[in-house]
Amino acid sequence: MNAIRTPEKPGFLHLVLLAALAVAVAPGSPLMAQGLNTEGTIDAIVGSDVNTNEEAVADDEDRIVAAIEKTPQNTGEVRRRFSIDRVDIVFLPDFGDEETAVEAKAAEFESQITELRNEIQGSAIFYHALDSRSVLLNDVIALEFGDDNGVTIFVAGHEPGTQTE
Repeated sequence: MNAIRTPEKPGFLHLVLLAALAVAVAPGSPLMAQGLNTEGTIDAIVGSDVNTNEEAVADDEDRIVAAIEKTPQNTGEVRRRFSIDRVDIVFLPDFGDEETAVEAKAAEFESQITELRNEIQGSAIFYHALDSRSVLLNDVIALEFGDDNGVTIFVAGHEPGTQTE
């Protein structure tokens, strides 16, 4: 017994033609996604306030060295985090001015710091937290996670917009 196809039961060819028509029309329709320039979008992605501060390397040298030494573990943690309650960006304006334990440790962990920067770039939360404060990824030297679901990111250089020469 042969089945007769009626308009009420479209066949495979009809579905393919309908799908092809939908794809052909789609490029002409406006995109409905929210852009990153929309007010509040970055805050929604990061999910917390981003605080900034400047301090001398010598003020917290042991803490920064410890953060650099934990870079391999922190790189994996960046990959796993999907929410952060607090982001503190600490600018180190005197990083690079003279040889310190922090600079020596950063040189020792250079390849791991590069991996950390790559993970930050792949994380919407961390990347947009830095980008919202005009921080370049190449300036990140370490980060540390706090017990309160917070993160402190150590950045070489001055806070953008604060240096006057």
